[in-house]
Amino acid sequence: MKKELTEEGMLVRMAGLCAAAEQCAADIRAKILKKGFSAEQADRMLSYLTAHGYIDDSRYAKALASDKIRFSGWGRMKIRMALKAKGIADGVVSEALANISGEDYTEALENALAAKALGLELTDVRDRQRLYRHLASRGFESSVIIPAIRRYIAAKHSDT
Repeated sequence: MKKELTEEGMLVRMAGLCAAAEQCAADIRAKILKKGFSAEQADRMLSYLTAHGYIDDSRYAKALASDKIRFSGWGRMKIRMALKAKGIADGVVSEALANISGEDYTEALENALAAKALGLELTDVRDRQRLYRHLASRGFESSVIIPAIRRYIAAKHSDT
């Protein structure tokens, strides 16, 4: 026989989840509601978790931005969309994106470019377009994609 989860029990579960990894308020709220708790109960639990430092959307946004740059090779535009989809406020999103180091961003762009360019012949316009579209789909801006492709092609030609 399954015991019914109390509000206190759910609060302890969510606190443990938040302590293990960064979570945003929207995700925790969805988990609480999915377990059958009312919106009022969810609000109470979220207030407690936020007041005690378990949930901080600003901290979550910075961690997600950093992780997506370093481990997934995402650009700022894709990170912005992911954070907005989680219901993170515009100001918090902008702050998280501003905290991305230029070195990490350039490295992520160059790694994504080099990996995709391996299978392409960059003297062909269609392959350069394919590379551009790939980088744009990863969330990088045109203002950084085009110069990066030019630098990559120039470096390849200077090697030969």
